[in-house]
Amino acid sequence: MVARSRERGATVVELALLMPVILAVVLLIVQVALWFHGRQVAEAAAREGARVARSAPAGGGWEEAATAKARDVVGAIGPRLLTAARATTSTKEPDERWVTVTGSAVQVIPLLPELSFTITATSGGPVECFRPDDGGDDCDEG
Repeated sequence: MVARSRERGATVVELALLMPVILAVVLLIVQVALWFHGRQVAEAAAREGARVARSAPAGGGWEEAATAKARDVVGAIGPRLLTAARATTSTKEPDERWVTVTGSAVQVIPLLPELSFTITATSGGPVECFRPDDGGDDCDEG
């Protein structure tokens, strides 16, 4: 009976020592899940913006349409998952158009550096050129 009385409260002390570690692991799992989902949102927005950019006719105006589409996708899917999201356009070749979406994932753990949660997704490819069935070339190289 004497041995049992010396161990009273040991479970409470063990739990008090383990709970911060368990809580940190759970928060880290949630943080990784939010980062992963934010990355999926950024990739979807870049893909849809690039789809608009690649199918737009030659000339000006495709940049605004592509960035607007990317912002709309971020706003529809996860405006709180990808904060401070911005979309930019670029051309790598005369016939390639690209859209890049950059933002920050939601930060659950306040002690981690914010730069580690920056998400960047780029999508694009060659401009789609639709030619009529009569064999004529209706594509503009502008």
